[in-house]
Amino acid sequence: MKKLPDPFILFLFIAILIAYVYPNISLWSYRDFTLNTVIDIGIILVFLFYGLKLNWKDVFKDLSNWKMHLLIQSITFIFFPLLVLCFYPIIKNYPAYFTLYVAIFYLAVLPSTVSSSVVMVSIAKGNIPSAIFNASISGLIGIIVTPLWMSLFLSKSDGDFDLLGTFLDLVLKIILPVFIGAILQPYLGFFYNKYKKQFSNLDKFTIVLIVYNSFSHTFLDGLFSKLGLLPLAIVSIIVIAIFFIFFNLSKWIAKKMNFNREDDITIQFCATKKSLVHGSVIAAVIFTGDIGIYLIPIMLYHTFQLIYVSYIANQYAKEVE
Repeated sequence: MKKLPDPFILFLFIAILIAYVYPNISLWSYRDFTLNTVIDIGIILVFLFYGLKLNWKDVFKDLSNWKMHLLIQSITFIFFPLLVLCFYPIIKNYPAYFTLYVAIFYLAVLPSTVSSSVVMVSIAKGNIPSAIFNASISGLIGIIVTPLWMSLFLSKSDGDFDLLGTFLDLVLKIILPVFIGAILQPYLGFFYNKYKKQFSNLDKFTIVLIVYNSFSHTFLDGLFSKLGLLPLAIVSIIVIAIFFIFFNLSKWIAKKMNFNREDDITIQFCATKKSLVHGSVIAAVIFTGDIGIYLIPIMLYHTFQLIYVSYIANQYAKEVE
């Protein structure tokens, strides 16, 4: 039986539709308790659970394959950003499109996904232990590296950007919860595994809230009306082009470096995934004002990568069978 697509993507687009029809819900508050407060709590729980679910023995038992790990993380955190940076000399002459450029750059500096990377590698008969290692370590690296990359542009796109304050927020809302979750993993890891479906739903609910809140403020300020449909269509084309560039480049490099078939698949899948979970929650911490525009590229990329990589994974599996 063919597996039904993940309804999570549908929920994200429903959240955007509700944000368009009922944007004022995002302005709700009760005393000092607002929707942003709920989202902050959700972000802390997302990364607390992230620390709880990591099996550190599985994460580090594949360290010997260091060449593959270095290649994957280099593609994710160096090659992706450098490609987008190449266009900065052009885009700086068009200030009207600078925010969209920063949004695409934000996509480029995000870490890989965890669950879908491992699942897709498993379907394609790739190197699963290496997929687990790289997907897990990518998220940890991204917590630090993503904001560092973004500090190049945030001060230019947002005059009141406070780098020190942003990193303090990151420590309190993201790094500290991961650290606490990692410490508690030997004691509460079994509890997380027992109810991981429920915890996963809480993660997704937090992302849906972030997407709703972000887009509602964007609609209230009329940002999409100011931009127009053509720039957004161009962003879609650019996002898909970036995916194909690195999906094929990672495969070509892996073959040139003489990795085996299983490693080729892991490199291709793990190096080119971008995490909507990290993208949504980190955006809620480092950006101020309307952040809906910064989520558009990662939502488009995430949706496309799930559909296309699912197809490719099944094709690779058929080759083995």
